Amino acid sequence: MSDPFATTFPQLLLKHASRIPDCAAYREKHLGIWQEITWSQNLEQIRQLACGLAKNGFKRGMKLAIIGDNRPKLYQSMVAVQCLGGVPVPLYQDAVATEMVHVLNDAEVSFAVVEDQEQVDKLLEIKQDLKFLSHIFYEDPKGLQEYGDTDLHSLEDLLLEGASFHALHAEYFTLQVQACQATDLSIILYTSGTTGMPKGVAHTHENFIRAGTQSCKFDNLVHSDNILAYLPMAWVGDHLFSFAQAMVSGMTVNCPESKETVMSDMREIGPTYYFAPPRIFEGLLTSVTIRMQDAGSFKRALYKWAMQHAKAVGGDILDGHSVSIWNRLVYAFFDITIYAPLRNVLGMGRIRVAYTAGEAIGPDLFKFYRSMGINLKQFYGQTETCAYVCLQPDGQVKYNSVGIAAPGIEIKLNESGEVLVKGISVMKGYFNRPEETNKAIDENGFFHTGDAGAIDNDGHLRIIDRAKDVGKMLNGKLFAPKYIENKLKFFPYIKEVVVFGHERESITAFINIDFEAIANWSERRQISFAGYIDLAAKDQVYDLITECVNEVNDDLLADEILSHAQISRFLILHKELDPDDDELTRTRKVRRDFIAQKYAPLIDALYSNKTEQFIETKVKFEDGREGLISATIKIKDALNHSTLSGGESSSKLATEH
Repeated sequence: MSDPFATTFPQLLLKHASRIPDCAAYREKHLGIWQEITWSQNLEQIRQLACGLAKNGFKRGMKLAIIGDNRPKLYQSMVAVQCLGGVPVPLYQDAVATEMVHVLNDAEVSFAVVEDQEQVDKLLEIKQDLKFLSHIFYEDPKGLQEYGDTDLHSLEDLLLEGASFHALHAEYFTLQVQACQATDLSIILYTSGTTGMPKGVAHTHENFIRAGTQSCKFDNLVHSDNILAYLPMAWVGDHLFSFAQAMVSGMTVNCPESKETVMSDMREIGPTYYFAPPRIFEGLLTSVTIRMQDAGSFKRALYKWAMQHAKAVGGDILDGHSVSIWNRLVYAFFDITIYAPLRNVLGMGRIRVAYTAGEAIGPDLFKFYRSMGINLKQFYGQTETCAYVCLQPDGQVKYNSVGIAAPGIEIKLNESGEVLVKGISVMKGYFNRPEETNKAIDENGFFHTGDAGAIDNDGHLRIIDRAKDVGKMLNGKLFAPKYIENKLKFFPYIKEVVVFGHERESITAFINIDFEAIANWSERRQISFAGYIDLAAKDQVYDLITECVNEVNDDLLADEILSHAQISRFLILHKELDPDDDELTRTRKVRRDFIAQKYAPLIDALYSNKTEQFIETKVKFEDGREGLISATIKIKDALNHSTLSGGESSSKLATEH
């Protein structure tokens, strides 16, 4: 846990280098081999980076951009900047160059540390538009030997410069660390920009250290724990888990070799602590489903039986509730034959606690993982609150809530049901935007989250949706799109959903199919297709998705609050929603207003008697070119129970799917 005298991240670095010098701070897989960096080595490398930056003119208060995949050198650069009293500003590594201009200028970034040639090229492409950037340092030199830009240097050279600087100025680094204060800015993280230009969220050392300390105590995280760092460093969730909690507890941060090797690297490491947004858990479930579809009939039947039993008693066993001896014995048998091997395949065999957040997770998906023995819990927070507002205590996990107020946090609802938050994790403010800060944080110190919620009798918070997205249908009843979307996204065949219904007489939906899952399903049925557009238009695919939609309508019928919110009509989009096309944020949150405007003809067709609609859509290709794709999209009716008598139920999804 954090030392009461360690109030900044540089001080935590010194503490671990002294107390656990030979324990691993980082592991990185390179060329198939795991390389380990101990806490003593970590201190030495960070000192060299800090001194190297100082030699190149970096001063207190300056900003340094971090751009790239999860790499020890990039995390170390964050701490090195903080040691000098500067502020790191991580950017999403998959952002296109033009998207970076706003953040780099808004944050007044003068130095940048990037991973490789791809990120260097982006910065050089937009350099003429950047007001402050003067130094670029890269980690991977591949492809950069012939670059002649005078502002471009390698991290290797920076380390050598830092070592020379330290040899001449032995006290410099220590004095800089001692000058750091808990109230100094430690990070600027940018919001995803779902409704406008991203805003810089300024957090202090105190914010993240207190959030990291309390959350580590909550789950008893210690230096012997392991976490896999694979999510964007610019995302607040990664900064809490892979940086703040790791710096507080001293746990080992493992960096995979590449995006493509994350799953195999995870199986090798066997983390004890794990975090992923719902989309990752959805993808893992899809991969499991695909593998089971290719298994023999006996294995499929055994798996189905095991999952049914897990769904019935697994969660109760995990939470320590009363379960009969017979059901425990059956569960133990399936744990040996099904659950444990499945956990190992997913790399979750050693996990003590796992978390999901970022957006609401569907209750069915949540229950699936807990039922097979993975202690998956939800937490709730935002960029402005260090991702730390609510936590779920062991034994008190509810599938439809995000937990109770975390230690040091106060939660209340205003008259409109918006969640307000006050406490140790609330940001200092939006960088250089006092008016925006005053709008977000009221005179009593409560941050207005923009989320609509409800608090039950046990003090658990249930997030209904974004307050701006919650609406009313023409009949005056509640419209909560995210809740419906998450129910549909539980199916492995559905990757993304956008539903409509505000001030409408019925609810309709855009659906993105999961290409890998549907392609596998189609190939086993000898259905030929030429690509995504062709596959999405197949009648057989529409029949499959119709069954998914009808099953969700079945579930909604039993919902006390949203029984009226069944889907009447839907279509399958001819393309995947994409951040590069501005339809999703970099954290894959839906930009509803943009989508509604871009696809207005399709929405109009859903609310008419049309059975198909032609559309032409502008897209961006991977090489940066823009083009047009077109398709005639079918529109299908779903089985809406409001039109049925006597509570008639639709058929369940066939087992062979």
